[in-house]
Amino acid sequence: MSETATVRRLLQRQILPVDSDVDVLPLYLDPDEATLDEDKYVVGGSRAAKELNNASIRQKTSSGRGVRPDQLLSRTAVQVPSGEKLSFGTYFNAFPASYWRRWTVVDAVRLDITVRGAGATVIVNKSMANGRQQKVDSTVVAAEGPTTLSFDLTLGPFVDGGWYWYDIVAGHGDVTVESAEWSAEVPADRAAHGTVDLAITTMNRPDFCAELLGQLGTAELAPYLDTVFVMEQGTQPVTGSEFFPAAQDALGDKLRVIEQGNLGGSGGYARGQLESVRKGTATYAMMMDDDVVCEPEGIIRAVTFGDLARRPTIVGGHMFSLFAKSRLHSFGEIVQPWRFWWMSPLDSYNDWDFGARNLRSARWLHKRVDVDFNGWFMCLIPRQVIEEIGLSLPLFIKWDDSEYGLRAKAAGYPTVTFPGAAVWHVPWSDKNDAVDWQAYFHLRNRFVAALLHSTYPRGGRMIRESINHQLAHLVSMQYSTAELRLMALEDVLAGPHALHGMLATRLGEVNAFRKQFTDAQLHADNADFPPIRREKPPRKGKDLTEVPSRKSQLITAGLAPIRHLKKPRRLSREHPEVEIRAMDAKWYRLASFDSAVVSMNDGASAALYVRDNERFKDLVKRTLAIHARYRREWDDLAQQYRAALGDITSPETWEKTFAPWTDGGADD
Repeated sequence: MSETATVRRLLQRQILPVDSDVDVLPLYLDPDEATLDEDKYVVGGSRAAKELNNASIRQKTSSGRGVRPDQLLSRTAVQVPSGEKLSFGTYFNAFPASYWRRWTVVDAVRLDITVRGAGATVIVNKSMANGRQQKVDSTVVAAEGPTTLSFDLTLGPFVDGGWYWYDIVAGHGDVTVESAEWSAEVPADRAAHGTVDLAITTMNRPDFCAELLGQLGTAELAPYLDTVFVMEQGTQPVTGSEFFPAAQDALGDKLRVIEQGNLGGSGGYARGQLESVRKGTATYAMMMDDDVVCEPEGIIRAVTFGDLARRPTIVGGHMFSLFAKSRLHSFGEIVQPWRFWWMSPLDSYNDWDFGARNLRSARWLHKRVDVDFNGWFMCLIPRQVIEEIGLSLPLFIKWDDSEYGLRAKAAGYPTVTFPGAAVWHVPWSDKNDAVDWQAYFHLRNRFVAALLHSTYPRGGRMIRESINHQLAHLVSMQYSTAELRLMALEDVLAGPHALHGMLATRLGEVNAFRKQFTDAQLHADNADFPPIRREKPPRKGKDLTEVPSRKSQLITAGLAPIRHLKKPRRLSREHPEVEIRAMDAKWYRLASFDSAVVSMNDGASAALYVRDNERFKDLVKRTLAIHARYRREWDDLAQQYRAALGDITSPETWEKTFAPWTDGGADD
C-alpha cells in the first residue's frame, strides 16, 4: 500500500488579546489553581438539591491571582514572573482535541513551544471526556536563550471529548513564552488554505459596523479574506461613520458595500450568499452580525478546520457577552425534535462565566458538544453547501440559521460549533423579543421550519405548545403579542411562495398594527401612568417575587382563563393595580391582575397592561379555531413547504426579490 504524500500545516497558534483588555484575559490565560474533581454530574434527591448542585458548579474557584497587562509582550508572547505558574488551558489557547478527532482528517498533532528562560518547566496535559486531567509530558528548559520544545501527541483517546493544553512554571527567573503552535501532517492536497467571503448585514449601526470592519482589516487575516460584503439596509449608512475611512483603507478593494431595502437578517445574509456564489472565487462564506467584536484569529481557525474536515462542514463560532466579556452564551445549540425549539443540550450550562470557573475546573466543558446549527453571528458555510442546498429562507429574522443547519444536516453536511472561534455580541437576555414585534417572526418562522423538518406527526408538541403560549400571553394581558401570533399562523397558512412577497413589507405592517394596543405603547417615564391603586390588598401579604410551587402554577393555569372571562374590577380601569419589574413579569403573576405597569427587559421603558374580557374571549375563540385547522391540515402544509423549498431558496428566486436594488439600484 503506497503512502499518501503529506505536508505539515499549522492548525492553531497561541494568541493573546489584541488590545490587552483585562476583561477577556481569562479566555486566553489562566493563573488559577483549580481541581477538576469539584463538579458532580449525578445528584440524587429533590429538585432543590439538583438546583443547589448546579449553583455550586458555577461558583468561583479563583485563587485571586491575575495576569497583569504588562505581562503581555505581543500578540503571541507573554512573561511568567519568577516562581509563578501560568496555564494555557483556556478557551482560546487550549487545543480542542475531540473536535479535531471527530470531524477532520487529522489523527495526531505536534505542539511546538518557544520559551526564553532557564529553569522553566513546560507541562503538557490532556483531559478525558469526563473532565479528568492527565499529565502527558514535561520538560525543564536548560538554556537561557530561546528554546523550542516539541511534543508529538495522538488524537486517539478523544472519541467523546477532551482537550490538550500546556502549563508553564517559571524557575528562579522570569520566563517568556514567545510562541506556541499546534500543527499536523495532512494530505498534500489540503496544504493550501481556503478563502472566505464575509457577509455582514447591517442596519443603523454605522459606528459598530465600521469598527468591526477595522478589526477585520488586520495583516494576519488578509490572506484568508476574499471579499467583505456589507449589506447596508438602514438609513444611517456605515459609510458615514467616522471609523469607516480607516476600515476602508485597511480592507482596500476587498470591501464592498451593497445597499438594499430592509429585508432583515435573512435577506441580508441571502444577498451575501448569492454574491459569494455568483462570484465563485471563495471557498467559504461566513455570516457575521454587525454588532459584534471579532477575534480575527477565530476566522482563521474556522477556515483551517473547514479545510481539514472529512466532508464539507459548516463551522460556527461561540458568542460571548459584549458587556461581560468572559461570559459564554452557549457551548452549542440543538433543535429539540419533539418541541421543535432551539436550546442547549440538557447536560450543558448557558451563560457560563470563564472568569469564575475556568476551563480546567469545569468537567462539563470537556465533553464534545454536537450541534444541529450555529447562530449566524459567526458561521462559516462552504460555498459547495450553498450551491447544493440553496440560500437562506426568506424569513426576515429568527430561525433562518437554525433551519439552514437542519437543511444542511439532512443533505449530509454537519455543523460544528468550534471552540476557539468566537465573537463578543450584545446578549439576547437584554432583549424583549418574546413579546414585542419579533414575536410574530418567532412563531411564524418556527412553524415554517417545523413544517419543513419535523419528523413527528403534526410537528410533535408544536400545536399544543403554541396554544399554551398563546393562553399565557392572554392571561398576561399581552393582547398585541397574541394578535401578532395569530397573524403569524395565518401567514404560514398562506403558503411558502408568499414568504418572498412579505419580506420587505411585513415588519412595517406588524409595527403599525401593534400601535393600537396599550401593552405595545412604551413610555420612558413612569410618571406617564396613573398612580397605582387597588381595591384589595395582596392575599396574605404575599410579595410578587415569591415563586409559586408547581402545583400552584397548575391551579393558576386552570383557573386564570376562567377569571379572565369575567368583567375586570372597576378601579383597575382608572389606575394600574401594580407595578411589575420585567424579571418578575411571569404569566402566573400577571394573571391575577386587571391592570399593571410592566417594565421592559432593556430597563428603558414600561407599558400599561389592561385586561379586556371581550377581547380575551374573541382571541381565545380565534386561537382554538386556527390551531384546530393546523391539526387538520398539517400534512398537506408540510408537503407544500417541502416541495417548494428548493425554489424559494434558489439564487434565481432571490434575484427576483433583490431586483428593486440590483436593476439599476445602488451598489457600490
